Amino acid sequence: MYANATVLITGGTGSFGRTMAGRLLAQGCAQIRIFSRDEAKQDAMRRQFSNAHLEFQIGDVRDAGAVRRAMRGVDFVFHAAALKQVPSCEFFPLEAIRTNVDGTANVLDAATEAGVRSVVALGTDKAVYPINAMGMSKALMEKVVQAHARSLDNGLVVSTVRYGNVMYSRGSVIPLFVEQLRANRPLTITEPEMTRFLLPLEVAVALVEFAFEHANPGDLFVRKAPASTVQDLAVGILELFASDATIQHIGIRHGEKIYETLATLEELRRAEDMGDYFRIPMDGRDLNYSQFFSEGEPLAEVEEDYTSHNTERLSVQGVKDLLLTLPEIRRDLNLRPTL
Repeated sequence: MYANATVLITGGTGSFGRTMAGRLLAQGCAQIRIFSRDEAKQDAMRRQFSNAHLEFQIGDVRDAGAVRRAMRGVDFVFHAAALKQVPSCEFFPLEAIRTNVDGTANVLDAATEAGVRSVVALGTDKAVYPINAMGMSKALMEKVVQAHARSLDNGLVVSTVRYGNVMYSRGSVIPLFVEQLRANRPLTITEPEMTRFLLPLEVAVALVEFAFEHANPGDLFVRKAPASTVQDLAVGILELFASDATIQHIGIRHGEKIYETLATLEELRRAEDMGDYFRIPMDGRDLNYSQFFSEGEPLAEVEEDYTSHNTERLSVQGVKDLLLTLPEIRRDLNLRPTL
């Protein structure tokens, strides 16, 4: 699909962008354009890959002109640029709007002008029943994508994906736990019974690729995922590293939920169950539902949202098994004598 194509990754120096770039290079992508604000991260990524098929452009999705320049000649777009930290967005909500909402509109407008074939925007479970500014801005991002999809008649397919916590991604809790172990500090958790979806980065990347291959305009894709309590996650980390560190409860942070929701009851009732994924069509589009349910029946009998409280719940052993699939954890375990 990507052979001889030009792909733009906004926010491309993050965990998703680096992983996606490696996969695209392996598939013969002609050019991968990394668009982001951080020159230091771009320089580190340039040296890490040292590949002529990677092109780096400094810019911000808030700047419509910079986005248009980066979009020239592009076939596919992965829109990963976002403000993602809940406390930061909570205290500076206008900044979240400017990046997550206005920035997305700039990307979609530029993609339409440039004749791009497909755009997938990366979303979050915090967009469902949002109680914080980050989730609200990402929920609006989904609406911006769907509104743009309704207005198109040029063949561009725009879609979104929604997933929960990506394990060991920048700013997530697992690298924080490892850092606390290295510093001989207690592991800090907010609320022991708080649950979160757990998704390895490779699975999140596969979700985005699945959306590229299967999306109709305005579709939203959700990856089914297991969850655990933050207490069990912390205990799993301690047991893996054979640590006798303690666990300290610090209370819920600004804008946090006890559990996250990946899909609402209303969405599931019109969704297509695709095995590991749900495809949720946008509202306001005429659909031939028979094409979606030729292999099964609509989810009309669904009675509850799909949440981190009612999905598959991992035990401490299950958490440990999942953690061991992460290359970062295996690397950290090899460095265990320094912890």
